[in-house]
Amino acid sequence: MKELAGRLAALDPDAGAALRVIAYFDRLIEGRAGLEALVRGAAVLADCPARLVDEERGVRVRVEPDGLRRDEGGPLDRRWASAPLTPGGSAAVWLERTGPSAGVHAMVLERAAAAARVVLDRTRGRAPADAGAGDPASLEVLLDGSATEHARHRAAVRLGLRDVATARVVVTAEGGPRVEAVPAAGDGTPSTGRRRAGVGPAVPVRDLPTSYAAALTALRFTAEGTDQDPGPRTVYAAELGGLALLAESADPAAVPDVAALERAVVAAPWVANTLHAIAFSTSLRSAAGDLNVHHSTLQDRLAQAEHWLGWPVSDPHGRLRLQLALVLRRLHRNPLSAQPGRASPRWARDPGDAGSGVRSA
Repeated sequence: MKELAGRLAALDPDAGAALRVIAYFDRLIEGRAGLEALVRGAAVLADCPARLVDEERGVRVRVEPDGLRRDEGGPLDRRWASAPLTPGGSAAVWLERTGPSAGVHAMVLERAAAAARVVLDRTRGRAPADAGAGDPASLEVLLDGSATEHARHRAAVRLGLRDVATARVVVTAEGGPRVEAVPAAGDGTPSTGRRRAGVGPAVPVRDLPTSYAAALTALRFTAEGTDQDPGPRTVYAAELGGLALLAESADPAAVPDVAALERAVVAAPWVANTLHAIAFSTSLRSAAGDLNVHHSTLQDRLAQAEHWLGWPVSDPHGRLRLQLALVLRRLHRNPLSAQPGRASPRWARDPGDAGSGVRSA
């Protein structure tokens, strides 16, 4: 597409620019971008502030042409160029510029509106049918740390969280984030639908973007709980402590111990489960009981696994090294780019970093 746009631009600059606009918004749709990423793209491409206004759904997003500053903006000027999301509807994408909408600006409006329809249809489809469950678009605003506090407060009210003191975000694998009110008597057990889940800390409703970011991090530390991917299926961000720093700073693929661990896991089907039991059990005898094997059998397996790993794991230093390798392996198997709703509350400028639609509890 880039090569075609370049050739076309040499013949017809306007046609080449239009093709680049089409390709840009196609990338956003394919990446399941959020509403703000779409408005940001329109503002940057049109070189003027852009808005998405849907009063019925309570969505108001405005982004400056630098792509960094966002707010809800003031009143609309009906002289501005706009494209409705539905025929005769009030929801529309706006470019804050007067004059006829033609050329690249017309294409930006058309593609931004089409992309916004896709996102809104997707998020509507994920909304639960029960009354009072809330609007996924409102949830997206509530969890967006770059949204104004006023906008997030309004979103919380629409989601029925006006009188909730504390809440947390739960993110499940292959699903969107969900907000759960936390009872005063305790945290309770989150509903995960038997899927891997990261659970954010309980916070005041206004601080839910931080719980969302922590839940996404916690999800990366989960495992399938199988012989080839042993470990917890549900991880609480509040229990990670300093391990959370690994998700922010480490590149697991660049750690030699992770590569050694992967080679060992490939060597025999029992390696992953055995090393996990050895690393996180209180003793070898306890690990043998967890694996339902004889103690001598575990000793033989341990010796073979140490040979494949290249370091001993029976002493404290080697065991810590193994624990870190196992944790880093989970991070490597669960990259941030693969997480649902993966855009953190700090939206990125690049369309490839935009988040997916989300649903509420």
